[in-house]
Amino acid sequence: MRALVVGPGAEGRFAEVPEPVPGPGQALVEVRQASVNFSDLRHMGRLPEGTVLGYDAAGVVLRAAEDGTGPREGARVAAFGAGAWAERAAFDTGSIAVVPDGVDLVRAAALPMAGLTALRSLRAAGPAPGSRVLVTGASGAVGRLAVQLAQRAGAHVIASVSRPERAARLAAGLGAAADVVAGRDGVEPVDVAVGRDGVERVDVMVGLDGVEPVDVVIETVGGPALVAAWALLRPGGNLQSVGWACGQPAVFPPNSTFSLGPARSLNSFGDVTAPADDLAHLLALVAAGEVSVEIGLNGSWEDLDAAKTAQLGGSLTGKIVLAVGRTP
Repeated sequence: MRALVVGPGAEGRFAEVPEPVPGPGQALVEVRQASVNFSDLRHMGRLPEGTVLGYDAAGVVLRAAEDGTGPREGARVAAFGAGAWAERAAFDTGSIAVVPDGVDLVRAAALPMAGLTALRSLRAAGPAPGSRVLVTGASGAVGRLAVQLAQRAGAHVIASVSRPERAARLAAGLGAAADVVAGRDGVEPVDVAVGRDGVERVDVMVGLDGVEPVDVVIETVGGPALVAAWALLRPGGNLQSVGWACGQPAVFPPNSTFSLGPARSLNSFGDVTAPADDLAHLLALVAAGEVSVEIGLNGSWEDLDAAKTAQLGGSLTGKIVLAVGRTP
């Protein structure tokens, strides 16, 4: 079968690879759509040459698991696991969820890594209703979902983005218009109604200037943004470091990790084990219209180079999802 693998020079290339052989607790899935994560491309060089790329997929079960677990043959599913950028893949049934009617496979494929990261990092941080939650990189895939999930949990959300145009797109994507002051300096918060009843609100801000102290941070940018977000954390607060999109080092000033009162905590995050139940929960929220997934580009996997340029160049917001299969 055909797959996208790590080629010479840590570049993605097509190759003919052996058909996957599912274990007893695995289902064989015909992959129809696969999404691109920032880490898939940035860290490609860390994988051995010939490794099948990708983690997020959606498709149809060709062969159900021999042990009777997981979805039946013919079910539409979303899956999370290594080797997703292939015409067929074997996934643990604990990593597969049935896609509800009304959710297309493009949106389903966009959900696994970003959705699980947003959901589980918020769960680990434990924001209470009414608490203040800061989400950095809020126009990115993880950030945008974290904003919606935190708001749904009753938190007051401060969504930080890097540029005014991203603030406007985020506001529009959450279902409300917003006026954004251009430029980093002196930017005022933008109130965006996102609840069905218009009661709950999210403040969209460019940068972190003027942000008041917060109880929880979901930090996706890294570098200086991580340092600045830590400084905004109240005593007893929790910061979940879930990404490092900027690629810059984080340099903490002397004594910046000390504060009086209950201890603040900074946690790394990367728990994507046994995601089936959480993935099903996220898909149900999408089906109910309670959470939306932004698709920035839906093309063919033949156009991986263009997708890579768009993803790493920062010219696109929303997930990149590629249709898998041979071009006629």
